[in-house]
Amino acid sequence: MRRVLLRAAVVWGALLMVVSCGRTGQGSGEDGRPPGAPAGVTAAAGSATSVHVMWNRASGKPAVTRYEVYRGTTKVKEVPGSEYMVDITRLKPSTQYAFSVRARDADGRLGPPSERVRATTPAATAADERAPSRPGRPGGKAVGSRAAQLSWTRSTDDLGVASYDVYQGGTKIHSVGGAQTATVVTGLRPGTRYSFTVRARDAADNVSPASEAVRITTPAGPDGAKGTDGGTGMAPSAFRATTHRKDGAHYLDLSWIQPEVDGVITEYQIQLDRKPVTSLVWGATPPPGRATYSFYVGREAGLVQRVRLRAKLPDGTWGAFSAERTVTTGKS
Repeated sequence: MRRVLLRAAVVWGALLMVVSCGRTGQGSGEDGRPPGAPAGVTAAAGSATSVHVMWNRASGKPAVTRYEVYRGTTKVKEVPGSEYMVDITRLKPSTQYAFSVRARDADGRLGPPSERVRATTPAATAADERAPSRPGRPGGKAVGSRAAQLSWTRSTDDLGVASYDVYQGGTKIHSVGGAQTATVVTGLRPGTRYSFTVRARDAADNVSPASEAVRITTPAGPDGAKGTDGGTGMAPSAFRATTHRKDGAHYLDLSWIQPEVDGVITEYQIQLDRKPVTSLVWGATPPPGRATYSFYVGREAGLVQRVRLRAKLPDGTWGAFSAERTVTTGKS
């Protein structure tokens, strides 16, 4: 059974979501061939026991539905087709590893492996409980409408910094080796305001406080396309809300079509009467189709509530709310 992780203020449940693809790389054709090898694969040690692997999404028809990550010839991770980075954990310190990535399409065809990339984990440190200092003097600028260049000054650590993690809001979206103090973050949306922070990580997986925030606004795209700014676009569509009664209790039944985004949506927030009540997190590859969700709202009949929801987008920002629906318990 697929595992569904749900964080909720009131209830927990299962969620179905639509998958959409975005970034381009080497793609599969429309003539029945398997997808091509993913391009742009990189690997950087995150700690003495982990390596962060990233790649460019492969595109094509039929679409890529998942990626398989290999350590040598052994498959160690599988992620949805709309994700393009993963942390490989439980590795050995002071060890060199080789990683490659393969794409699998909706018809089950597995493409060839990417070029192998190598990363060496640093030595283990005994009883290291001191986190690195926070990265300093962060800065950045937009690079076109879909990327941003970030920089910072080095953190200090008694035993050395192994990696730097880049966050958009509370979402980790990028990672680089401890020797780097700059990077380019891609996959952003045109006309969108972002807030990035950087954290340093040492070989013992101690993480520093977040740097000061770097705020960047990407310009509108060449066609004038814009993204979202805290809820001005990218809303779930065709939103429906009804109720049903079972065993004396009332339930709220929701369904919607997720926004078309560059990546996969794994989290939704539901509000009743403009107050958050439930956060839903999908913990596996979302199957295609209209998203549906049903949850308990009490035993009182005739209770009138306004309901809406919004998606947490792949770049870490919240999209706009869906249309608001009014429902009454005890009425279908």
